[in-house]
Formats: sequence, C-alpha cells, structure tokens
Amino acid sequence: MSTTKKSIAALVAAVLVLSGIAAASGAFGAFGGGDESGQDTAQEAPDAQAPDVEGLPDVVAVVNDDEIARDDFVLAYENQFAQQSLQAQAEGQPIDQDALKQQTADGLVNNLLLIQEAQRRGFEATDEQVDESLETFAEQSGAGSSDAYLETLAEQGLDEDEVRSQLADQVLLDQLFADEGADEEPSEEELRELYDSVTEGQAGAEGQELPPFDELRDQLAEQVSSQRESEIAQSLIQQLREDAQIQVNL
Repeated sequence: MSTTKKSIAALVAAVLVLSGIAAASGAFGAFGGGDESGQDTAQEAPDAQAPDVEGLPDVVAVVNDDEIARDDFVLAYENQFAQQSLQAQAEGQPIDQDALKQQTADGLVNNLLLIQEAQRRGFEATDEQVDESLETFAEQSGAGSSDAYLETLAEQGLDEDEVRSQLADQVLLDQLFADEGADEEPSEEELRELYDSVTEGQAGAEGQELPPFDELRDQLAEQVSSQRESEIAQSLIQQLREDAQIQVNL
C-alpha cells in the first residue's frame, strides 16, 4: 500500500474514520430530540473562508513507510473544512486552518495505523465482502442499486475502483474491531445506563421528552456499539502510535 485510502465514511464526503463518537449525554438528537425552541442563536457570520491548501507537499505524512499523499489529504481536509464552516458561521468565528490541518493529518495517520494493524493480523477483504458492503451503502443511501449508487459517487469525483478500495479498508477495520470484541451484543445494563444518561442530560429541557426505553432499544444498541468501537479504536491507536514511525510534513 503506497498511499492511504480515504475513510469509508467518506464515500461521498471523506469523513475521517474515528474522528469521534458523540458522548451519550449529547446523543439525544439521535433519538429524535433536538432544539425545538425556534430561536436563532447564531451570531453574525464571519467573512466566508476558503480552504487553504497551497504549499502542501506531495507527501503529507509517512507512516511506517506508507505514504499519505497530498491529494488524499486535500480531499479529507476540504471535507473537514466544509463541516467546520457551518459551525464557524453559527458561532461567528473564523476557522483555525493550521489546527484543522493538523487534526486532519492526525486522523489520516490514525486511520492508516489501524489498516496496517488489520493487515498485520492477516485480515483480508474479499470481493464478496466488498460487494455486500457496497449493497448496504447503496440501500442506506436510497439509491436503489449498487450501480445507481456508483453513478452518484462518480458524479462527486469517486470512481468505482476508488470506492471499492475504500470499502475494502472498512471491511478490514470491521474485522479488526471484531477481533477486539466490538461486535459483542450490548448488555441490558449497558442499554439502561445509556438511556438513563441521555434522560438525565435532557432533564428540564422544555418541549423535549424521550420516548420509552423499549422504543429506543435498537438505537441505544447502535450507540453503545459505536461507543465501544470508538473506545477500542482509541486504545489501539494509542498503542500503535507508541511503536510507529510517523513523519508529518505540514
């Protein structure tokens, strides 16, 4: 592998793998809540910024002899910038692009370290697994078919080989996390603790009432699994960074 692959979450928008999972207390929106006050709390928006990618080297980072190329970094950075722009406009604050570039580089390095570890453990992504993953993403997107989904992605600059490469990386990560126990079924106690945490976090919020536990069981299970995967990933990353040879050229 000569260059890093974009995160699978970025099939459409290069969202970095493991950039963070929302804390349980802040996950109310995932369960149907949100701010219904109708008040506009945004400050005056700053002048529009553009992502500054001038002067970047051809190789942004090297991780254990594998390179993160400029093009891969730019795709991830521009997506991160777009997401930050929404928050910056709401808060009336400019984006610290130097800090965001470092954050993006760290995310790509972490992603590559995990993929390298999956490969070191002998995991592989078969064509059949990639096909299944593609079908899942197509179904979730509402595209109707894998071919229609690929056409949509092509319009956004991702050709089929690139998409399948990203999907293969996610298959590797799924196997790595499963090997660490991420696919274990959440216990009843874990689900109840999360539900209570979210309920307490929303205590006193006007016009907001959490649905009953049984109605949210599936969503709670997904959240617990996401949190577990995030914790496993962060633990692995910390271990892998200790022994890795990492050079960032920003």
